[in-house]
Amino acid sequence: MFLPTAGSALSAALFAADKEEFDPNTVTPGVIGFVLTFLVMVAVLLLVLDMVRRIRRVNYRAQVNEQLDAEEREREASDEPSTDATGGEPTER
Repeated sequence: MFLPTAGSALSAALFAADKEEFDPNTVTPGVIGFVLTFLVMVAVLLLVLDMVRRIRRVNYRAQVNEQLDAEEREREASDEPSTDATGGEPTER
């Protein structure tokens, strides 16, 4: 039931496409289309640059946090009491 109606609609659309009611050479976007496309391209470029800057900032923050955590672990390890060279009582530094 659906196929015959879809087939007839498709053939009608193809037949209508065969008849040219306009000159294909005059149907162009023109200067306005070029300007709008250029503006969209500039906007996308600026968004991509902003995204790259933000991603780089997040990566740098993660790297700095990692270094700070490593320094904190190192400091905590050095703050623990250690035994002196003679093997006696633990001494603090």
